[in-house]
Amino acid sequence: MTIFEELFSLEGKSALVTGGASGIGRMISTALVRAGADVMIASRKAEDCLATAEELNLMASESGAKGSAQGFGGNVASEQGVEMLADEVEERCDRLDILFNNAGTTWGAPVGEFPYQAWGRVLDVNVTGLFCLTQKLLPLLEASAAQSGPSRVVNIGSVMGSAALGDGAYSYAASKAAVHHLTRILGKELAHKDITFNAIAPGPFKSKMTAFATDTDEKVERVGSSVPLQRIGEPQDIAGAVLYLCGAGGAYVTGAILPVDGGVHVETGDDLFS
Repeated sequence: MTIFEELFSLEGKSALVTGGASGIGRMISTALVRAGADVMIASRKAEDCLATAEELNLMASESGAKGSAQGFGGNVASEQGVEMLADEVEERCDRLDILFNNAGTTWGAPVGEFPYQAWGRVLDVNVTGLFCLTQKLLPLLEASAAQSGPSRVVNIGSVMGSAALGDGAYSYAASKAAVHHLTRILGKELAHKDITFNAIAPGPFKSKMTAFATDTDEKVERVGSSVPLQRIGEPQDIAGAVLYLCGAGGAYVTGAILPVDGGVHVETGDDLFS
């Protein structure tokens, strides 16, 4: 076994990725399958999940990857949706090694026009649904947990939850700050159960959520020019974070917020004395 396999292989691991059919969720699902995990992909649009799973299984077959994927519908925007998704997962596996809480939504409007309903809708998915699904799946996570190999929960936050960036997405930014804090709290409270809780805080990546700013090469170049590392994120940037936090190499990390943002979270504007 090579050191790469020893530290980052996920062969035989079971995983759930919410919102795993597109954008960053698809990048996560792809990385997990390539690393050998059996991945459940769930989102509001079951047909998209089924199609993505089929494509990932074909990729695995052609590349020799040992992972697999299965897709089905699941909506974390309501209590009933969370319960139905948890039931679906319980029917498909008796233990869960990895949970990626990736499903999310946003709303954009100027500060003076930002509507009341933009808060409940966003927080229901990004915070309440994330917490309650994790709560429902704790027995499955505990079933696979061991001190030598803890179960992993990885929440998808955002650079907007770490830096003072509103950009018209006030409830989204606040929700991601809440995700970061919940990650730290649960990492502390459930460490004794051998379950790690970490978050990835991405900067700009191509996705449906960011299509307004990344759907052309010109826009991608413009957004990238505002990032300290002068580009937007790529799938391999997410894959590296996924394998680190979920593989044996990340077993001693919990309560961490991992920035994958090209340096945006430490940017404070122009140099004071430039």
